[in-house]
Amino acid sequence: MRERVFEVLRELVGQQERKVIETAGRIDARLTADDLLQPHDYPVLARDPGFNYEDGLLAGLRSAEAALRAALADAESK
Repeated sequence: MRERVFEVLRELVGQQERKVIETAGRIDARLTADDLLQPHDYPVLARDPGFNYEDGLLAGLRSAEAALRAALADAESK
C-alpha cells in the first residue's frame, strides 16, 4: 500500500511539473525547465498569477510527499 501511495504522489507531481512547464511556455516560449528552478529570476513569471498558482500547487505536492515520507520513517523507527 505504501508504494502505491508514493506511486500516486509521483504521478501527481509529474503531471503538475508538466503543467508548470506548459504554463511558463505560454508566457515565454524561451524558458526551459532549468529556468523554472528559480522562477523569480524571471519577472514575467514572478508577476503572473496563473504561473504562481500552478507553481504553488507543485510546491504543495512536493511538501506533502516529503511530510509523508518523514512520518512513515518516524513511525517505522519506533
